[in-house]
Amino acid sequence: MKKIIVFALAAIIVLPMGAKSKKKEENKDTLIFTTIVENPVTSIKNQNSSGTCWSYSSLAFLESEAIKKHPEMKDDIDLCESFLISKTYVDRADKHIRTHGDASFSQGGSFEDALYCMEHYGLIPEGIMPYPITNYGDSLFNFSSLFPPLQAYLKSIAPDNAKKILHKGWKPAVQAMLDGYFGTCPTEFEYKGKKYTPQSFVKDYLTLDPNDYVSITSYTHHPYYTTFALEIQDNWRWAESYNLPLDEFMRIMEESVKNGWTFAWGADVSEEGFSRREGKNKSVAIVPNTREVAGVGSDQARWTGEKAGAKIAESDNKGEKTITPEMRQEAYDNWETTDDHGMQIYGIAKDQHGKEYFMMKNSWGETGPYKGFWYVSKPYVAYKTMNIVINKNAVPSDIRKKLGF
Repeated sequence: MKKIIVFALAAIIVLPMGAKSKKKEENKDTLIFTTIVENPVTSIKNQNSSGTCWSYSSLAFLESEAIKKHPEMKDDIDLCESFLISKTYVDRADKHIRTHGDASFSQGGSFEDALYCMEHYGLIPEGIMPYPITNYGDSLFNFSSLFPPLQAYLKSIAPDNAKKILHKGWKPAVQAMLDGYFGTCPTEFEYKGKKYTPQSFVKDYLTLDPNDYVSITSYTHHPYYTTFALEIQDNWRWAESYNLPLDEFMRIMEESVKNGWTFAWGADVSEEGFSRREGKNKSVAIVPNTREVAGVGSDQARWTGEKAGAKIAESDNKGEKTITPEMRQEAYDNWETTDDHGMQIYGIAKDQHGKEYFMMKNSWGETGPYKGFWYVSKPYVAYKTMNIVINKNAVPSDIRKKLGF
């Protein structure tokens, strides 16, 4: 009996020491970030159960663009996603019908949708449309009841075997369905004691020019220093991007941030290294030295877990592989790099080992240890970036000269 008591006491003494040692080991592996440069961004939003990252990231970027011109806007600028989404879905439905259904109609979109809307329809501030009176609002979209009826209606207008459109007045019906969810898009509104149209709000209040923005990418299946339309479904407007060598593409991203600019970042977030799971390094994206990465899927699918899929090469960069143009191209050609998610890059930080990361603003709410913000390694950005949209004045002058703007 006495021996049992002695062993029990020993276990009580040993176990806490082991737990303490394990905790110390975990702390050693936890990344600690120090900010190098951080440009102004607005508050974190939550796209919730909707595939509208493109609208949140585009407007987050444009909000930072407005703040750069008008620093006093930092604490209250908030652009309305509902207006942008409603205008975009009507246009996308039109393209879907005009192409006999070949151009997909889905929740996704591209940065070009925001630029097109800004130029042709304008933008409005949050609060002009029904939010926050409705149950949805700026950060609480749930498209489970909105999108299936929209898709079913468009399918009935142009079924596969139709030789002509069955109902010529379909577009007002689509708009009515969107109005029922988002509210009616205003043609005029009052903001801070002044009257605006959506177009005059862009021109006179935000003072933004749609012609200031360019899309840039880097792939080898088109010539460098030319433009081409990225072959992805959500680029349904067929917007063109400037194509650059990878080193110049990365240089634009790094130098622009260091010089006070942000940019909209379109990337594949289905990789194993894009860590959404609980753990010591959640909300960090790297390219790990492993041959397993996550699969692809909808926005909602990526919230709940990751699937086995693409291949990762060996690494010689402190646990991450060195990215080449050939690796980027192979992943794109094999559907390993997919058009998953739109975000905003706004800063650069380094970890305790001296490795640098881009600072990213997401649209999944104030989740994770950084309350909705992420750290993305430069190899990850080099490997998994589809395209960026950036102010052309942020592009280094020698590269602008090569591209002709």
